[in-house]
Amino acid sequence: MKIIDGKKLADKIKNSIVKEIVKLNGDKDSKNMNRRPNLAIILIGDRDDSELYVNLKEKEARKVGIDIHLYKCPKNITDQEVLEIIKCLNEDDSVDGILTQLPLPDSLDTDVIMLAVDSKKDVDGFHPDNLEKLLKSCQVDCIMPPVFGTVLEILDSINFDVKEKNICIVANSDIFGKSLGQILNCRGGKISITNLDEKDLIRKTKQVDLLITAVGKPGFIKKEMIKEEAVIIDIGITKQNNKVYGDVDFDDVKEKVSYITPVPGGVGPMTIAMALKNTLEIYKSKYK
Repeated sequence: MKIIDGKKLADKIKNSIVKEIVKLNGDKDSKNMNRRPNLAIILIGDRDDSELYVNLKEKEARKVGIDIHLYKCPKNITDQEVLEIIKCLNEDDSVDGILTQLPLPDSLDTDVIMLAVDSKKDVDGFHPDNLEKLLKSCQVDCIMPPVFGTVLEILDSINFDVKEKNICIVANSDIFGKSLGQILNCRGGKISITNLDEKDLIRKTKQVDLLITAVGKPGFIKKEMIKEEAVIIDIGITKQNNKVYGDVDFDDVKEKVSYITPVPGGVGPMTIAMALKNTLEIYKSKYK
């Protein structure tokens, strides 16, 4: 078994971001406005995990040379008030990217709020216009959701050729599972998508070369559910009693897999790095 070091991969991506920002700001012939990339983050409510993730994004953004503007909003904020904030950020030319930390409080309409973000500033890559363009074109050089970009980066790092490989995605969200499945299908993978309620779940997971799980159920993937020498990418993250757990029972499966992402230290650092990469790409697109 080999552990996929997400922190090491993330550091490599962030180092490339630093170099590119330094180069752009030092290029006298560039069309930039003599400013650094600028990311606006909207944080609503007081969830400990959301605050933790936002703090990490702030910290890593500043390390690579991306300016952060954090908009902390109370839990009882209304949809209209959030939409007003987004409208101002959409119209602000100095703001390159906008990221709304999920999940939002139940009192808010997540779909309406996410749709309100200008698709050209959508760091999350889940705006319907961006997602449709990505899925229809099969182009991986455009903005894509950081978690999808993370999966591709991880597979490239271990030289895993998706073509003709059996791949299973276990996810709570149909949109997430189908969208990621389409991206991998574009690379020639044979995709099956399932969820925790699937009667044939174990049969599906046990025969695949690559298992990707994102359900938020700690330790539910056991060794009897996977194929010998399978690759596992564990996206599911759950915080319990100040500890972070993945969907995979790491200790139970570690002797059976070929590669696996740990939790923490796997997908998490990578998604932050990919969000920062998206911010840089949006910034660069303004001055082409």
